[in-house]
This record gives sequence, C-alpha cells and structure tokens, in this order.
Amino acid sequence: MKTNIQEGVILIPDFSGFTEFVFNTKLYTGEYIVRELLSTLIDMNDRYFEISEIEGDAILFYRYDEQPSYQNISGILKKMRNAFNKKIEELSKSLSTTIDLSLKFIVHYGTFSQYNIGNFRKLYGKTIVEAHQLLKNGLAEQPSYALYTNSFLENSKKQEAAFPEEGFHQEEVGAIHYFENIN
Repeated sequence: MKTNIQEGVILIPDFSGFTEFVFNTKLYTGEYIVRELLSTLIDMNDRYFEISEIEGDAILFYRYDEQPSYQNISGILKKMRNAFNKKIEELSKSLSTTIDLSLKFIVHYGTFSQYNIGNFRKLYGKTIVEAHQLLKNGLAEQPSYALYTNSFLENSKKQEAAFPEEGFHQEEVGAIHYFENIN
C-alpha cells in the first residue's frame, strides 16, 4: 500500500455568523452571497495552497512544506480578509441587505496524508482533526482573527520576520492575531 505522508500547513478560513446567516437569508440570496465570498477567498489564495475541500462556509487549504513562511502566509491572510470585507460591502450595497459575517482563520502545521476516492483528494491525520477542532474555540475575543498554532509558529521560518506582539497568546494552543491590530 502506497501512502503519501508529508509535513505541511493546514489553513482553514471560516465564516463567523454563518448559522444565523443561513437561517435569516433567503435560500437563493444566501447561496449567491456564500458562493461569491468563497470564490473571493480562493482567488486571493493565488494558488499558494491546494484546496482539499469546501464545506458550507469553510475551505480546507493545505500546502506541503517542511519550513513554511509566516510572512507569506500572513500576507495571504491579510489579502483574503481585505477582499472578503470588500466583497461583503459590494454585495450588501448591490443586494440592499446587511451581511453580518466575519472571517476567522486557523493556521496549523503537522504531518498528514492524502488519498484519492474517485476524483476527490482527501486529507487524513491527527493534524487535520486538530485544525477542525480549533474552529470551535472559546479563545478569541473578536470574531475576526487568525489563530496560528504553536506547531505552525515553531516550524515556520522565524528569521523572516518578527511575529507581531498584538493579539493574545494562549500557551497551550498558539497565538491569536486580531485583524484590527495587524497592518
């Protein structure tokens, strides 16, 4: 049996406020808005990450990389966040509605494998489960943030840039950086 076990980065952008949005928005309108927002995130990725899957309001991105770049990834997150907010403004204006969604990111690092089922590529491993578990956390004070796990921070190229001091450090998990504090 051939396996594809490698080290890499898991990135999950996820919408905060999604459940309430779905329950309070007409089906066609909601689908259109979510499709536009997810497409915006994919476009801002600039093919840096591969897409494993899209589920509801989240995208499971990954990149095999033994020494990931904090600077590159934080730059992509900022681009995604800015484009997401701009798209919400555009859609709110063109549809004459209020879109109460924000964006959070989980950035994790570890070992995982990949397998194929038909035309689908699936990721597997403890790292994938951990990243998904971090989506539901009570650590962040604001809905819009990036959570960089200790595993990611320890394996990234730290010499590239100093990590921002803004935000909140949760010793057993990692660092939460609020977008309002990141320039």
